[in-house]
Amino acid sequence: MFSRKLQAIVSAAAVLLTANTGAAGTSDLVVIVSARAPVTALRSDQVADIFLSEANRFPDGSEAVAIDQGVGSPLRDEFYDRVARRSPALMKAYWTKMIFTGRGQPPREVANSAAVRKLVADNPGMIGYIERSALDASVRPVLAVR
Repeated sequence: MFSRKLQAIVSAAAVLLTANTGAAGTSDLVVIVSARAPVTALRSDQVADIFLSEANRFPDGSEAVAIDQGVGSPLRDEFYDRVARRSPALMKAYWTKMIFTGRGQPPREVANSAAVRKLVADNPGMIGYIERSALDASVRPVLAVR
């Protein structure tokens, strides 16, 4: 009898864990530019290059300035994990090296998706990332982050 109850509890816990695992730590992230920007689509590697200071121009030659979410933001961690394939610790080490060697500075940080959207919407040379639910007509998604 005890074994059946234990088996039922373990089974129920497994179902709950499986149901929650798919949603845990994932958002519907999009990379955005101003609706006035000429850029309509970017590849993941192009976005990574801009955010890692490897490139400072969009493919059409226009200036590209990255805008980041704040350090410690789950959205930021997810963005760098999926686009640059780097953990928060690796990103910290990367920027420490880039700053020390004089080869780059990290992107400007703002508080949240609403602040990113407003800044990017007002500046056609900027690029950022937000939750899909924060999209409006002032910005254009150029990459869905998966």
